[in-house]
Parts: sequence; structure tokens; C-alpha cells
Amino acid sequence: MTVDLGPRTPEAAPAATGGGQPYEYRRRPLVEPDWTRFPGWRHITRDQWESAQWQRVNCVKNVKQLQAVLGDLVGETFYKDLLEDQKALATMSMLVTPQMLNTMMSGGTMSTEAFYLDPVRRYMIPVASDRRTDWPSHPYASRDSLHEHDMWVAEGLTHRYPTKVLAELLSTCPQYCGHCTRMDLVGNSTPAVEKLKLTLKPVDRYEAHISYLKAHPGVRDVVVSGGDVANVPWRNLESYLMSLLSIETVRDIRLATKALMGLPQHWLQPDVVEGLERVARTAARRGVNLAIHTHVNHAQSLTPLVAKAAQTALEVGVRDVRNQGVLMRGVNATTADLLDLCFALQGEAGILPYYFYMCDMIPNAEHWRVPVWQAHQLQHDLMGYLPGYATPRIVCDVPFVGKRWVHMLTEYDRERGISYWTKNYRTSIESADGEALTKRFPYYDPIDTLPKSGQDWWETQA
Repeated sequence: MTVDLGPRTPEAAPAATGGGQPYEYRRRPLVEPDWTRFPGWRHITRDQWESAQWQRVNCVKNVKQLQAVLGDLVGETFYKDLLEDQKALATMSMLVTPQMLNTMMSGGTMSTEAFYLDPVRRYMIPVASDRRTDWPSHPYASRDSLHEHDMWVAEGLTHRYPTKVLAELLSTCPQYCGHCTRMDLVGNSTPAVEKLKLTLKPVDRYEAHISYLKAHPGVRDVVVSGGDVANVPWRNLESYLMSLLSIETVRDIRLATKALMGLPQHWLQPDVVEGLERVARTAARRGVNLAIHTHVNHAQSLTPLVAKAAQTALEVGVRDVRNQGVLMRGVNATTADLLDLCFALQGEAGILPYYFYMCDMIPNAEHWRVPVWQAHQLQHDLMGYLPGYATPRIVCDVPFVGKRWVHMLTEYDRERGISYWTKNYRTSIESADGEALTKRFPYYDPIDTLPKSGQDWWETQA
């Protein structure tokens, strides 16, 4: 059917007035921001900064520690706003690496206003005033919005797609993103969310994964994640990866690590580099594609250290380093922001732009989410600027369906913000469902983006 995407809007598309292009490319070499501009880091040396151990020890975990770093560059109003969010609304506990914090307010004047507006801050250090008060959560939001836990075939092993599994090795990361789709499991509990807990010992969990994969030769692709694999002791991670490589039917292995960007120092440690090379050589010898997937949402986060970590991984034999970002209002949901990021990834950091996911329907996330029609427009406006192989796909991860390119919807009710999607496979919990391939599965736009008639309709539903 024909779906009316509606009129172009200034928020969804670049303005093209007069001559010239809607987007003008300018090469911007990567720069490592000067961390000594922050009062708390004025005496930190380069050797300290490039130490993974120093970075981990000096992560910012609460308002008091943030204030010790930023001092009076940011006013008391912000700290109170942050504390209010942490006490009542945040679905993720606070954990920010120095590397990540250093990319905030990196391009100009440092002030309370600049910190509030900073795109990296908006998703790494959310505050109460960021969140909507009319619709803080969609009525159909849920803590495990993709039902990954429902599809566990062993603890931490989600079998969602016919030939692919997600292996969650642990439930921690070096840093916590406010919009985390696995907020039901990852990180410490918050006043808003009591987290699930992994109960098996790591060695038993890993053995259960390997046993399942050996018994299911139809699975050829394993995404090794968590949490973040950078938090798995290297010796344990290498053992797990070598076990995967011993399974003849496994042909693709992807390591999911936001730490490549948020803690590149980890991936530059000699023991990690040497171990990664052993794994990469074994993968190449056995004809297995080994890749790293990272998670960068804004060009500010890319620095020479990130590029060095990506290049080092490629040099030791990792086939690809790819980026899976998340599309978020106030962070990157404009054509210029996405193209700036993609050119920095592909042209400066050696990281392939791969996916931009629409932000998942988790609690207290409506201020980040974008409607499907806007994602359509952004995909349209990205085309033609980047090389074809480096043009990212914007995808909607539809509950019970999985990743779908945003134009693949079957029907779209723009007034009520409900899109309908179909699929061509059964998940592991639908093996006996004869109607799984003929059902239509709904996905919902943020209610505040709907016309008044649509918002009124949702008011009656609520």
C-alpha cells in the first residue's frame, strides 16, 4: 500500500534555500579534547589519561564526583536536576568514563547552558528536566521491550532470529547509556528499576551457550555482548571466543563493545591487542568472519584514541569495525548530525557506519524517540552523500519481529502513530505458532509527535 509520510518539516529535513547543497561536506580531522580544561583533571598527565586502569578507577558514578570534575563550570541547578533524575526517573545508574565525559562541551564555551545542550550529555547524563512530563513513557513501553529475556534458550543466550543468537556474557559495562535497551538486566538497580540478575557462574553460563550452539547447527552467527565484552577479563573472553571458533557451524562472530569509543584505552592494552590477534588469526584460518561492533551516537565522541583503537583492531586481523548508533532527539536526529557522524566514522576513524536503530520503547525514554515518518525522511536525506557501502540503514527493532528497514512497514496510521509490520521467520518462542508469519505487529510513535487528534485518542486509551 502507499503510505503518506506527510510534509517535510524543518526538524526532519535540511533546509535548501537558494543555491548549493542541503549538506556541505567539510573534512574535520579528529581532535583529542584537552581534559585539563576541567578543574578536577588539571594535573592529569597523558600517561594517566591513556591508562585503561586510570580511566576505570576515575569513572564518574554520582553527582558528587561529577561536581568534583566540573567544579563551578556547571551551576548548582544542573546538579540538582541530575540528582532528581537519579532519585526517581533514571533507568540506568550513573557511570561515565573520563574519556566519554571529556567529549562533552568539547567545541566551545563551557557553561551550564552548554552542558545542558550538549548532545553527548543528553544521553549519557540525563536529567529530570530532559524527560517529558506529559508522556514520559509510552503506554506500551516495557523494561524488556524486545522480549530478549523471553527468548533465552540458556541464561543470557537469546535465540531470536533463525540463524543468529545474542550471547550476553555479563550484565555490566564500562559506562551506562541512559537509553539502554537492556535496562532490565544491565547495570545496578535504580529507584525506578529493580534489575534482573544473572544467577549462573560465568563458566557455567558460557558452557551452556556452547552446548546449545553445538546442538543447533542452524545457528551460524553469534553476537557476543552483555553488558560490554570489555568488562569480561580477557582470558575468559578469549577462551569463550576460541570455544565458539571450535564449532564448525559458527561462521560469524561479532563483538559488541561501546568501550571501543567510550574506553578505547582498554582495546589498546598490550595483552588485549595480543589476545585479539590470536583470536583473529584463528578466525581467519577457520574461515570465520570476526568483527567488532561499537556504538557511537555523535561525532563529538570520536577522537584520535578511538581511531587508534579501531585501526589497531583492523591491523591485528579483525575483518571489520562497524558502528551501530541509536537515533535520538536532541542527540543526532538531524541529517547534518548523522552525516557529520558518518563522515567522521568512515573517513577519520576507520569505522563503518552500519545501523542507526530507532530508540526502543523503554520507560522514561519518550523524549529521545523519533516517529517512523521522521526516520523515513532521515534515511531519504542521507542517500547520495556517503559511499554506498558506508551509507547506514535506519532500522526499527519491532517487538517480536526484529530489525526492519524503516520503509518496510506494511501499514501506517499517522494520526495515531501506529505502524504495522510483518516478518518472514519464527522466533524461538513461536515454533508452534502457525500464524506467526501472517500476523501484523504494531510499533508506536512518541505520542507528543502526533497531531492533536491523535494525542486526544491516546488520552482516551490511557
